[in-house]
Amino acid sequence: MAYVAVCAGPLVGFWLASKLPRLADALVDHYRSRRPVPEGPPIERIAADLRRVRLALERIPPRAPALRRRATEQAYDALLAQACRAVGEPQWLDTVPEGLEHEAERLRVEESLHRCGILR
Repeated sequence: MAYVAVCAGPLVGFWLASKLPRLADALVDHYRSRRPVPEGPPIERIAADLRRVRLALERIPPRAPALRRRATEQAYDALLAQACRAVGEPQWLDTVPEGLEHEAERLRVEESLHRCGILR
């Protein structure tokens, strides 16, 4: 019995050593594929777009067409919602009807994103 162990031991050892690189590659591939893939644009780009559209919204002259103001507000709300999704903050800008409630929700979302460091 000892003779079989002495003869077969090195063979089994070399066979296992030849399979080790393939096993290591399979493990690395398995763990790489489990990493979450980020969705959407980078948060830095969303933050820059938010600052740009917010500035454009603040600079709209009082006598500008209502359509221009409304379109800029919708773009700003869409960016706020996108930023909230990126950082996992809840938001109801899509569901709250226009008016005072919508303005309050926009302020709440802006404050929430300010606390996250996205808005200044």
